[in-house]
Amino acid sequence: MSSLRIVYLLLAIWGAVHPMLYFHGWLAAHQFDLTTLLAAWTANDAVTGLSLDLVISAIALIVWILAEVAVRRNFGALWAVPATLFIGVSCGLPLYLFLRTRPV
Repeated sequence: MSSLRIVYLLLAIWGAVHPMLYFHGWLAAHQFDLTTLLAAWTANDAVTGLSLDLVISAIALIVWILAEVAVRRNFGALWAVPATLFIGVSCGLPLYLFLRTRPV
């Protein structure tokens, strides 16, 4: 495995674990209250801007993944779509790069 693929894999793991530590802390304090979660995502203009930035980035990443999978037929790379939706862009993007750069 090339050193760049290892970097992508490590970034995907870090992008899954580190943000989830904060999210699990929030869940422990608030349970899964969707109303409170949406209120936190729009608490002020800075947080709203960051939330929208991440949503738009996730949509762009998923469109890119689907377009490339359609051309390259690398169906294993589709694992990055649920990673992006359920964990976040910080995991989905490096995971996709890891899966995209596998030797064929």
